[in-house]
Amino acid sequence: MANILRKVIENDKGELRRLEKIAKKVEAYADEMAAMPDEELQAKTPEFKERYQKGESLESLLPEAFAVVREAAKRVLGLYPYHVQILGGIVLHNGDVSEMRTGEGKTLTATMPVYLNALAGQGVHVITVNEYLSTRDATEMGEIYSWLGLSVGINLAAKSAAEKREAYNCDITYSTNSEVGFDYLRDNMVVRQEDMVQRSLNFALVDEVDSVLIDEARTPLIVSGAVSSETNQLYIRADRFVKTLAETDYVIDVPTKTIGLTDSGIDKAEKYFHLENLYDLDNVALTHFIDNALRANYIMLLDIDYVVSEAQEILIVDQFTGRTMEGRRFSDGLHQAIEAKENVKIQEESKTSASITYQNMFRMYKKLAGMTGTAKTEEEEFREVYNMRIIPIPTNRPIARLDNADLLYPTLTAKFKAVVADVKARYEKGQPVLLGTVAVETSELISKMLVQAGVPHEVLNAKNHFKEAQIIMNAGQRGAVTIATNMAGRGTDIKLGEGVRELGGLCVIGTERHESRRIDNQLRGRSGRQGDPGESQFYLSLEDDLMRRFGSDRIKVFLERLNMDDEETVIKSGMLTRQVESAQKRVEGNNYDTRKQVLQYDDVMREQREIIYAERRDVITASRDLGPEIKAMVKRTIERTVDSHSRNTNRDEALEAILNFAKTNLLPEDSIKLSELENQKDSELKEDLYQRALKVYDQQIAKLRDKEAVIEFQKVLILMVVDNKWTDHIDALDQLRNAVGLRGYAQNNPVVEYQSEGFRMFQDMIGAIEFDVTRTMMKAQIHEQERERAARPSSTTAARNISARQVTGQQTEGLDFSKVKRNDPCPCGSGKKFKNCHGRRRLS
Repeated sequence: MANILRKVIENDKGELRRLEKIAKKVEAYADEMAAMPDEELQAKTPEFKERYQKGESLESLLPEAFAVVREAAKRVLGLYPYHVQILGGIVLHNGDVSEMRTGEGKTLTATMPVYLNALAGQGVHVITVNEYLSTRDATEMGEIYSWLGLSVGINLAAKSAAEKREAYNCDITYSTNSEVGFDYLRDNMVVRQEDMVQRSLNFALVDEVDSVLIDEARTPLIVSGAVSSETNQLYIRADRFVKTLAETDYVIDVPTKTIGLTDSGIDKAEKYFHLENLYDLDNVALTHFIDNALRANYIMLLDIDYVVSEAQEILIVDQFTGRTMEGRRFSDGLHQAIEAKENVKIQEESKTSASITYQNMFRMYKKLAGMTGTAKTEEEEFREVYNMRIIPIPTNRPIARLDNADLLYPTLTAKFKAVVADVKARYEKGQPVLLGTVAVETSELISKMLVQAGVPHEVLNAKNHFKEAQIIMNAGQRGAVTIATNMAGRGTDIKLGEGVRELGGLCVIGTERHESRRIDNQLRGRSGRQGDPGESQFYLSLEDDLMRRFGSDRIKVFLERLNMDDEETVIKSGMLTRQVESAQKRVEGNNYDTRKQVLQYDDVMREQREIIYAERRDVITASRDLGPEIKAMVKRTIERTVDSHSRNTNRDEALEAILNFAKTNLLPEDSIKLSELENQKDSELKEDLYQRALKVYDQQIAKLRDKEAVIEFQKVLILMVVDNKWTDHIDALDQLRNAVGLRGYAQNNPVVEYQSEGFRMFQDMIGAIEFDVTRTMMKAQIHEQERERAARPSSTTAARNISARQVTGQQTEGLDFSKVKRNDPCPCGSGKKFKNCHGRRRLS
């Protein structure tokens, strides 16, 4: 153990020695920079940019660039970064975590690496924990950057897409962690390149990095929305429609459990839903409801695939065990379709449209750095998850704060009485007190007790960041008593008022230990900034949550020996403090395991998400004809279908199924016959169907006016299908994750099961995307309005809406329809079949 500690200490010392050499180079430029007039110093920014463009690295520019920022800070703000702040800045530029004590000037430290990295012109994101700190730091430090010729933007939740885009296009952007994450997810949900707000993720410098990358990493960012009640009505309408169909209106492929409408079924659907064409782009969502209703009614069997419980719920039957699977639901809307079929209550859907963990969000940056006063306790996690080292930076002045050993009381009542007595005594002599609590309820309880004791005070509970910062700043004034949750006002320094140093400085009192040592250290660090005097004291009781859950047997035995029956009994012991910290380590270990598991599951989705988002971005930004991509999808869909049916030992049945696929999804129904497919090998079948499909594709594309219209139509087609399927896939993965946990009882690793099952589901989704693109491309009735309509959608919600748009009619005067057959082209020139154009109007 001693060797391990020695190694760690020596590593830190060795790293600091390396940093010292670079810091001395920075300081060597001090006189030269001080001698420059303002214009010459400001001219350094374009000079650095030019040198970088010519191939000079940021590392070689570092000493001179840091020196420029130091001098600029002195001239603009009257602040001059200390030696230790230069050390911290170098650590940040290296992509590590700079651990600097509270009050050591982290905000000013960040200006040096932020300026240096902004010279590359690829954008720097400064991430803070709340919008107050973003606004404050961007306003204060932004004066330095602006003076040096760099642009600064603030990204707030309330800003419009245009304002966000402007902020992200600045050299330096201040934002909160959640807003950067949600903007990334939203950017990958739009259907127009101009609706995206972010640039590529280059360099992020995270303030309070332990709070952002550790504490908040247990909860992923999720963009979701409840599915409207109209959706439930569509399940019911689709169910009622499919129950009107005759056996000739649909074709079932038993081996693959798929089903599709025949031409007569399509005609009935168009009439039932009052549509011009079922496979129009506006009806992508409706075809999905109909497909599910078909599967629910003609493939999924009651008491075989599912049962209806006494509580009138649909329960899935496990095909291997024959038991019902509580809590599981069929994905992709099939469960709701079965609920509609069986006339039970359709459960509300809440679809996750996009999600990402903070770990995977921030690992996408080319370089990631962070600063905090408390990170060393989580060194292993930072190294394993983010590949970041923790480098403790020495304080500018020695720490003069007195950290007392913990005081332990038998009960909560006794503890709080002692806390109030201590606060009152300090208040009466004028010493300021900051009372830290773990929960808001504790804040309110102590507040009432202080009111009864006649001690005036302020109460904070991390709800209003702007107001809190102002109160926290005044917490060091003579006679001030401030109650705050441990995180309230984080990032705001407490400066001592006049005469407070002589009274012992700010006293920080913790009313209980937090489950994380970092939070306790953060609270302690509010006192004793920049060598100021100060004091910290933690009060504990045997009834505290941490003590009840994780207090070791050694503590209990120790207390039994002392016979703590008297409520006034108090114990002050270094051994007790060490035991409490040991309990905290166990909790931290549990929390790390939780975060690690969240990340393991999200890593499966990360690979899939990056593939989908990259393909999506390629489609959105494309200015080329996407025909080759669509044709490739058509080809793969044909190959998958032929391969699937060819496994059937009965060749006649296989050919019949392939013919049905071609008629319902690929070609005009009367353009292909069974006799044309007989005596062909599988490879010949695939090529024959593909060549036929290419002709249909060319006919479809020829109906569009020009190249621009073709590209817009292709983009909207692909994006609508991809977004529908991806949203369903995320929903299915959520359900899978809930289900695989039970497989641990069968000695299977749930994460491994999730990985293999998730990969299979992803492959199925890709196949489903290509199938839907193929079917919609081949069956859509394209007309000139498609160009205008293709350019309209601005969000994925357009893909889920079913339009009631009426198609304008063409001129029909002088046309004779009397001898036109149903499947002939309409004489009006619309390019549609007569039955789907003026033939429909004549019949109606």
